[in-house]
Amino acid sequence: MKKKFSLIALSACILLSACNTENKDGETAVTEQEKQPVDYINPFIGASTKAGENQTEFFPGKTFPGAASPFGLAQFSPNTVTGGDNASGYSYENTSIEGFSVMHLSGTGWYGELGNFLVMPTTGPMKTVAGRLGKEAEGWRSEYKKENEKATAGYYSVLLDKYNVKAEMTVAPHSGIMRFTFPENKQSRIQIDLARRIAGTSVLQNVKVLNDSTIQGWMKCTPQGGGFGNGEANNPYTVYFYAKFSKPLKDFGVWSADIPDGWVRKRDEVVSDKYVQQVAKAAVLKGVTEKEGKHLGFYTEFATKANEQVYLKIGVSFVNIEGATANLNSEITGWDFDKVHRDVRKSWNNELSKMLVEGGTDEEKTVFYTGLYHAMLDPRSVVDVNGNYNGGDGKIHKATTFTKRSTFSGWDVFRSQFPLQSIINPTIVNDEINSLVELADENGKQYLERWEILNAYTGCMLGNPAVNVIADAYAKGIRDYDVQKAYKFAVNTCERSGNGEKGFAVYCDPKDEAIGYAGSPFSISNTLEFAYSEWCLAQLAKALGKKDDEAKYMKRSKSYVNIWDKESGWFRPKNEDGTWEALPKEGRLKHFYGTVESNPYQQGWFVPHDIPGMVAMMGGKEKTLADLTQFFEKAPADFIWNDYYNHANEPVHHVPFLFNRLGSPWLTQKWTREICKRAYHNKVYGLVGNEDLGQMSAWYILAASGFHPISPGDNRYELTSPVFSKITIKLDPKFATGKTFTVVANNNSDKNVYIQSAKLNGKVYTHSFINHADIIAGGTLELEMGDKPNENWGIN
Repeated sequence: MKKKFSLIALSACILLSACNTENKDGETAVTEQEKQPVDYINPFIGASTKAGENQTEFFPGKTFPGAASPFGLAQFSPNTVTGGDNASGYSYENTSIEGFSVMHLSGTGWYGELGNFLVMPTTGPMKTVAGRLGKEAEGWRSEYKKENEKATAGYYSVLLDKYNVKAEMTVAPHSGIMRFTFPENKQSRIQIDLARRIAGTSVLQNVKVLNDSTIQGWMKCTPQGGGFGNGEANNPYTVYFYAKFSKPLKDFGVWSADIPDGWVRKRDEVVSDKYVQQVAKAAVLKGVTEKEGKHLGFYTEFATKANEQVYLKIGVSFVNIEGATANLNSEITGWDFDKVHRDVRKSWNNELSKMLVEGGTDEEKTVFYTGLYHAMLDPRSVVDVNGNYNGGDGKIHKATTFTKRSTFSGWDVFRSQFPLQSIINPTIVNDEINSLVELADENGKQYLERWEILNAYTGCMLGNPAVNVIADAYAKGIRDYDVQKAYKFAVNTCERSGNGEKGFAVYCDPKDEAIGYAGSPFSISNTLEFAYSEWCLAQLAKALGKKDDEAKYMKRSKSYVNIWDKESGWFRPKNEDGTWEALPKEGRLKHFYGTVESNPYQQGWFVPHDIPGMVAMMGGKEKTLADLTQFFEKAPADFIWNDYYNHANEPVHHVPFLFNRLGSPWLTQKWTREICKRAYHNKVYGLVGNEDLGQMSAWYILAASGFHPISPGDNRYELTSPVFSKITIKLDPKFATGKTFTVVANNNSDKNVYIQSAKLNGKVYTHSFINHADIIAGGTLELEMGDKPNENWGIN
């Protein structure tokens, strides 16, 4: 009977692909023949900032390898470099670590943010400064070997050579736990730098010892301490923490550096000789149970036996200490590190299983599921487990109808990330719209921010992407927010920053908060991006029956014609008085010639809302098709930063799908497969550009699934060649009538990239596009693939 039961259990285990065991590292070892989605995650993909190298020629991924949960608040990850433009705090090229902090951003630029509560296990004489890359001996920073570093879903570990300490970490949504395996030593220690953060410092800290195992406190961050935009983003916030140690606090204390008033405490200054030397001579205050200061650290010292494991678990909050306490106590009740790891792995597997792929290579599956993983890090929840969150008015609010979310890099994510989420996670889209709308109401601004982080209106980048997201969501039936308020704020946004009556835009922010690109004249990018947003607003006005507004914003959406220069035959930047800027010798290939992070050739294709008008202006279909073909054929093989199709940055992400609209869908099929193959890889440099909070990966997810939008807001997805033989998408019953939507690509291979014919739910399908309604109704799109283009399919 026992043998029979064992055989049944084993068979079931194989069928479910779930026979996993815990190995000595606390990781889940895969023993089944077929992996689960979670087993394909490689957090090292894109984990480089290429610090010190020319980033105008190569935009690295800037992801972090540490432990994270789906859309969670906490990300426990190593910091290797926190000065300069190193947003994630980690770069794979670095071979020393200054500590492990508890929150990070994935793939952003502009110097970065978070990286607070820097934890480091040490032994021997204590130092009060981390030390710098190349100068590790001046502080506690430790070298490590790459072969002793591991990262999987919700787990990170590394062996710190200086101390022979193994550091491991895993997380829950609002908290996490670190496990340190020490050698035998009479002077082992856990140190916590409360001041340091990525690209600067917090400017004031507080720590209090509650009992022999617990500390709590906060770290106040202001623009004076750097952070996002090196302080220009005007992003003040306070991180609250509640932390417990598994080893009793007996020999503990605080170090406090005397930072003179008036010292600059931003990204480069805090790694200067002057600042480091000041922190290195900080006063060590043994036995102090409560302290507030400008540059504090906390330590606890103890003797350890060989291979003794010491734990530290931390709850974090942006609201208050009560929230941090509740977050930890509700999520991690004991010291079972492996259980926390199993739970976060399970949550990742559940989320990733919303898209199941079959066929393809192991590398392609790794790229796909790691991309889906990266696309599910943000926008993160900033609501504590007790329902509290900080509002735009600086007051505590209770989440009742939606989850407050943060980190909206709008200019990036409206293109692929939010269209992806509208299919697999429409509630996330709904939450983000609620968050942006309520923030605009609470802070009194009553317009929508383009790059929001922790309630801050950073003014980063350009356009009015929140309007785009709202219009797209409404068209797709995602409407569980105050629609009239959202519409009012969308109008205010386009009136505040748009093409207006002048018919073109030189500056992104003409009224105030003019920082970064917002305060610089880029009339091609601004005019084209605003024109699209104004079209989106016109679609929303039409849906709401506001005919006058529809007409007004449809007219403004045609503003792109006002910057078309017949002399040069392309878009050309204008000055405030309407005169043309001088033509450069490089012509439309000159980067930043009226354009942001692009050249006019790249940005000029951004008329997604009126492709027939754009094509007519460009000289007709044949001439436009020839120009577009050249745009791809002259790009380098890897599509890294260049003058032509530059996949490293967002302005061109819709362009491969334009071939569908020009009657040559086989070229969309060809080039999207080439981009998927040549611009995405299972390696550290596997992303050719900044991840940008999920955008770079979301492009791959959609393109590899066989469809992608050109103009979010019109509900049309362009069909293309899937990477896999089968993709099954689970639909949300709250927003969809169907259960699953499946794309089948028969006879698919690396050579058979061209669609020969198609069926939708068993009926012949001749279009090179599909509507959102067809997807959420459920069913199957079946494609027959071949190695030569079928120039008769999909041209109508």
